[in-house]
Amino acid sequence: MDMATHKMLWLMVLRNSQFVFMKKTRKLRLREVAWLVQCPTGRKEDAGAPVTKDENTFMQQDTRALPEKSLQRSAKVVYILEKKHSRAATGFLKLLADKNSELFRKYALFSPSDHRVPRIYVPLKDCPQDFLTRPKDYANTLFICRIVDWKEDSNFALGQLAKSLGQAGEIEPETEGILTEYGVDFSDFPSEVLECLPQGLPWTVPLEEFSKRRDLRRDCIFTIDPSTARDLDDALSCKSLADGNFEVGVHIADVSYFVPEGSNLDKVAAERATSVYLVQKVVPMLPRLLCEELCSLNPMTDKLTFSVIWTLTPEGKIIDEWFGRTIIRSCTKLSYEHAQSMIESPTKSVPKEELPPISPEHTREEVHRAVLNLHGIAKELRKQRFVDGALRLDQPKLAFTLDHETGLPQGCHIYEYRDSNKLVEEFMLLANMAVAHKIHRVFPERALLRRHPPPQTKMLNDLMEFCDQMGLPMDFSSAGTLHKSLTETFGDDKYSLARKEVLTNMCSRPMQMAVYFCSGMLQDQAQFRHYALNVPLYTHFTSPIRRFADILVHRLLAAALGYREPPDVEPDALQKQADHCNDRRMASNRVQELSTGLFFAILVKESGPLESEAMVLGVLNQAFDVLVLRYGVQKRIYCNALPLRSHHFQKVGKKPELTLVWEPEDVEQEPVQKVITIFSLVEVVLQAEAPALKYSAILKRPGTEGLLDPQVEGGVRSRLSSRRTEAASLAQPSSPTAPTTGF
Repeated sequence: MDMATHKMLWLMVLRNSQFVFMKKTRKLRLREVAWLVQCPTGRKEDAGAPVTKDENTFMQQDTRALPEKSLQRSAKVVYILEKKHSRAATGFLKLLADKNSELFRKYALFSPSDHRVPRIYVPLKDCPQDFLTRPKDYANTLFICRIVDWKEDSNFALGQLAKSLGQAGEIEPETEGILTEYGVDFSDFPSEVLECLPQGLPWTVPLEEFSKRRDLRRDCIFTIDPSTARDLDDALSCKSLADGNFEVGVHIADVSYFVPEGSNLDKVAAERATSVYLVQKVVPMLPRLLCEELCSLNPMTDKLTFSVIWTLTPEGKIIDEWFGRTIIRSCTKLSYEHAQSMIESPTKSVPKEELPPISPEHTREEVHRAVLNLHGIAKELRKQRFVDGALRLDQPKLAFTLDHETGLPQGCHIYEYRDSNKLVEEFMLLANMAVAHKIHRVFPERALLRRHPPPQTKMLNDLMEFCDQMGLPMDFSSAGTLHKSLTETFGDDKYSLARKEVLTNMCSRPMQMAVYFCSGMLQDQAQFRHYALNVPLYTHFTSPIRRFADILVHRLLAAALGYREPPDVEPDALQKQADHCNDRRMASNRVQELSTGLFFAILVKESGPLESEAMVLGVLNQAFDVLVLRYGVQKRIYCNALPLRSHHFQKVGKKPELTLVWEPEDVEQEPVQKVITIFSLVEVVLQAEAPALKYSAILKRPGTEGLLDPQVEGGVRSRLSSRRTEAASLAQPSSPTAPTTGF
């Protein structure tokens, strides 16, 4: 369990060399040893504090003379105010080792798959009836166990067996275990929630709404989404004006119309807080009738929307801005591939058979022209954003091809982020920023905003020192200078692009998560800023089907425009909702990562071994870490797993270096050496291991390198050269149907 799973902790913060135990009973002991909490912003006046003598002091030397940067701020958990972790874990049942002990007759041992969770004693009465006599029958069965207690004097927790999931290594049992561990509610929506939905189907827009909204049904409005998307939150429009400017609209599903505040539907949506995108499916925040039909901006049907409409110059300068409730009728559902085809064919019409149906009121040429105009403005907006100091840190995102019958992965590729994705992203960012300013102007104490704190100081300083040692001219003074350094430092050859990918990965580590917050809870407006975007105010408005925070923002915007009374919520209550949204978003991101890891491990098992070039990003004394370039995964390669005669670690200056001496395959051959340093380009093989869903990376023996399948090597080079020079500083979903904007 990491500290992010707990909302509030009582901590005894310890000054420099003071390590004092507070004798206070804890409701739940999280670890047998105290957590040491890094506090990078310690006060220098504390450096000379005297050492307290205590029976539990384990610091043996006086560290007062050490430099400040050498001292580790430390703390001990003494009390948990609110439990946030689900206390659920997936894992395996085993018999206790000591058959003669009293415990053997009462308990089995539950061994969690997540090694951060303690091992758990489970009453035998909770176990399958024949487990005691036939334990091997359950060796590969995945169970869910919940911790119910953890005694102060025990290394083992006490738990209750909740459920048998099925065989380890299979997609559905593993997926259910992931969802349960991270507290994702994937149950069916209860009847009291479904009763909140419109009952008279098919639903049509009520007549009274036409008098309350701007009617845009005749406008050329369309959606651009992943080809498999069903929850279409946003649509775009672009109309040429006589003076050479453009009227551009972002139209967002008016989900708040269907989710009455305080209703059972509202409560469940608030609790779920986000849709969760897995590789093979989506766990929705709202019932599918809303997600995929009533709210989704499906083509050629009347839909309720909330729109932001600008008058823009061709360079993207805002001349005028309008917010309001609208009714639209999307003329077509474009995929990113459709829009990309239009962008790549500016003077040539895309054949009718290559496009989805378009409503008869509009033509292919009209849609094509609108996409091209949006693309032109988006390029200018994007260029200006980076001139103004924005940052993206590119992280590869795996997309899978699944077998329609078995659901197993048949292949995977790095999701390519192209101009059509950038087009949509630019206008979603523009709308989110516009709404942030609007609600903050009207509700300076009750605006729900999104901030991105600067990088963690100590980790950033360590990275700066590393870059200096490696001779890399990186400027970390701001988001913009970092982006410029990454863009300009490296060339376009394969080795340079791989180095850039590794360094981008390193730069993402000091970055903090962006979080929702209530404006009235922070006194210093400098803390409102979004570091990666380098803007003073930002929020989420554009995805209310999948994010509850956006529904809250829609309600605030409606109140700001006079459509409704201001929400009756105090800043501290709104902050509590923001905190919950942050918690669930973080859990959702982790679930998405684990889902991607699950499918990739299955792919290695079913289709491996897989070969790829890799680049070294860390060197230890008996192992080294690599970024596998073809798949974007990181693996650690251990020396004891290689057929080595010996290995030797040293530091050349401050650069770590590991020399590997390979055992010759033939007695007449001489041993072959290979020196591993950071940025070494190597070839690796990914191969499945005996435990379910485990795979390792093995370094190819010298002499067999350069024998990669040409298609494999070409695929790596092509992916690196086509990778966007910017990348999201926040983790992004792995599912190809998930949104591509991570801010």
